[in-house]
Amino acid sequence: MDVLPAFLSHLGNERRMAARTVEAYGSDLAMFFGFLRLHLGTEPSLKALSGLKARDIRAYLAARRRDGLSDASIARLLSSIKALYRWMSRAHGLENAEIGYLQGPRRAPRLPRPVSIEAAKDILHEAETEPDAEPWIAARDLAVLSLLYGGGLRISEALGLTGADLPAPERLRVSGKGAKVRLVPLIAPVREAINAYGKLCPYALTKSGALFRGAKGGPLSPRIIQGRMQMLRGLLGLPETATPHALRHAFATHLLANGADLRAIQTLLGHASLSTTQVYTGVDSSRLRAVHAAAHPRA
Repeated sequence: MDVLPAFLSHLGNERRMAARTVEAYGSDLAMFFGFLRLHLGTEPSLKALSGLKARDIRAYLAARRRDGLSDASIARLLSSIKALYRWMSRAHGLENAEIGYLQGPRRAPRLPRPVSIEAAKDILHEAETEPDAEPWIAARDLAVLSLLYGGGLRISEALGLTGADLPAPERLRVSGKGAKVRLVPLIAPVREAINAYGKLCPYALTKSGALFRGAKGGPLSPRIIQGRMQMLRGLLGLPETATPHALRHAFATHLLANGADLRAIQTLLGHASLSTTQVYTGVDSSRLRAVHAAAHPRA
C-alpha cells in the first residue's frame, strides 16, 4: 500500500481535518519520504517505517536543519512524523517505541519586550497630560502606570490595592501570585502620583475598598488600563508589544542595566524562582550586543 496517501486520506476523511492542514502534513511527510528513499535505498513501506531507528529520524532532522530550517519548523516536522506513527499503531498495529522518545529542539525562552527608558517617560507624561480625560481619571491612570514602571507591580497587584494604601507609603505591602506578600519600595514620583490621585478621586476610598476606581465608582478593570496603553502607544508610535506588562519588564531591565543585583530584582518582582528573573539578563545582553554592533568600529 502507498503509506503516505493512505495516511493523508485518514486525516481528511476520518479525522475531518481542514484541507490546508492535510496539505501541510503532506508537504512535511513528502520530504521525509524522499529522504528515506535515499537513506534506505527503497520505497518507505509500513514494514520499513516500523523498523526505523531514532538515529534515522535524527539524520533527517539534521539534514533539514542544514537546509536552514528553524527550531519551530523542525519541531513541526517531528510532530508530523509522530502523527504518522500514531496512525500506524492504531490502524495497523505497528509499534515503534524509539519514535516516541524523540524530542524536538527546546524552544529558547521568549525574552520580555520592555519599552525603552525614553518611551516609558513619554507614556507617563502623556497619561498625565491627556487633554480629553477628566483630571481625576488622568491622575488615576498615571498612578497605575507609575506603579508598573516605578514599582514593578503586575497590573493585578496594582489594581488589588485598597484605600488603606493611602497615603502611599515608602514601602508598599503587595499581595502577589499565590497570595505571597512582599514589600516594594516606592520612589517619590510614584508616591506623589498615587497621593495626587487619592486627592482628586470623587469616590470615597475606604480602607477595605479598591483604591483605583472606574468612571462609575466600581473597582477599575484591567481592560481600562490595557485600552489606555493601546491609545498611548498609538499616539507615541510604539509597537504593539508596549503593553502594561512591558512597563514591569522595563522596570526590571532598566534596574539590571544600571547595576542592580539579580537577587534584589527577583525580590522586587515577586518571582518565586531566580530562573524566572534571569530571563532579563538575556534582554540586557541583547541590548548590549546591539549597541556593540552599532558602535564598534570593527563591527
